[in-house]
Amino acid sequence: MPPIANEKLGSSGKKPFTVFVEGNIGSGKTTFLDHFQKFDDVCLLTEPVEKWRNCGGVNLLDLMYKEAHRWAMPFQTYVTLTMLDMHTYKTDKSVKLMERSLFSARNCFVESMLASGSLHRGMYNVLQEWYEFITCNIHIQADLIVYLQTSPEVVYERMKQRARSEESCVPLEYLKELHELHENWLIHGTSHRPAPVLVLNADLDLNTIGTEYKRSETSILKPILIENTNHHAILTSPSKRAKTDY
Repeated sequence: MPPIANEKLGSSGKKPFTVFVEGNIGSGKTTFLDHFQKFDDVCLLTEPVEKWRNCGGVNLLDLMYKEAHRWAMPFQTYVTLTMLDMHTYKTDKSVKLMERSLFSARNCFVESMLASGSLHRGMYNVLQEWYEFITCNIHIQADLIVYLQTSPEVVYERMKQRARSEESCVPLEYLKELHELHENWLIHGTSHRPAPVLVLNADLDLNTIGTEYKRSETSILKPILIENTNHHAILTSPSKRAKTDY
């Protein structure tokens, strides 16, 4: 499908270094984002779960889990809209850190819905046409993917501990299926990866995983570090020139 114009919508102007934080349910994505709150030049965008739980007073997330065959399509359509809102969110900060993306919605969750039979092939095809239209006509900035790699058993225990009411009926088998879909996409490359992938061990205890999060700082904060280095060089260069002239 060709773009509506010669240039994708939103492709002009300065873009922040955009990072997608991907992983299974309960892999610690929100905790990972919290780790970067201390950096002033980072824009943090958490997954819009509250919008999914309250779409004009209707909890679409709960309906999707309880009656997936009926609500998978409208839920995933709303996910697409809310994620696109995050992708096109404008910020003056150097780094934009996003919890999940349109790509994981398409490559993991929609594929899972199709495989389980909760999404009719016709509904699936409509969603694919939407994704194709969006990626052909709207600029989706993607510079790095951080994959919080976990085992299904670990995230299943975390999910039970956080006790989100909508997730009470989620079985371990579903988490295993999502795990395989994430692995196929981000490790084996069976679907398009829009950016390089940094894999972190997110099976570590959430109280000690900070050291693993810290390992990602250089990759994520690279544009800030470069900007600060360049700024420092500009400040010091006049004195160096002065010495040379003298």
